[in-house]
Amino acid sequence: MPILYTTQASATGGRAGRAVSENGVLDVTLTVPKELGGDGATGTNPEQLFAAGYSACFLGALKFVAGQQKVKIPEETTVSAKVGIGPREDGTGFGIEVALTVNIPGLDRETAEKLAAAAHIVCPYSHAMRTSTEVPVTVA
Repeated sequence: MPILYTTQASATGGRAGRAVSENGVLDVTLTVPKELGGDGATGTNPEQLFAAGYSACFLGALKFVAGQQKVKIPEETTVSAKVGIGPREDGTGFGIEVALTVNIPGLDRETAEKLAAAAHIVCPYSHAMRTSTEVPVTVA
């Protein structure tokens, strides 16, 4: 696949640390939610970052497919991603689950469902979740 854009972010401190993008625009404090044994300090976590990225990406895919189909979707259109984390059934680690909610004000349900289904095919986050994309891990 030809790569059109590449970026990088790094984390230090794990779930209770800091994450920064290579250009410094994203610079967040990471904290562990109380539900995972944290102290509830102010900050974000990988699940929130994943939910934000997935919802933004899916909305971009939705706009793309709407444009292809000559359907006008309003600026107030939203996509919400609900991300959960928990232990995998095999007992060897953790897994995530994701549910998306698409809200396209003023558009009939049938058209909105068709656009959402098409966006689910186009969106790279959806593709990765659906196909369990292999991720190479290199030790520097």
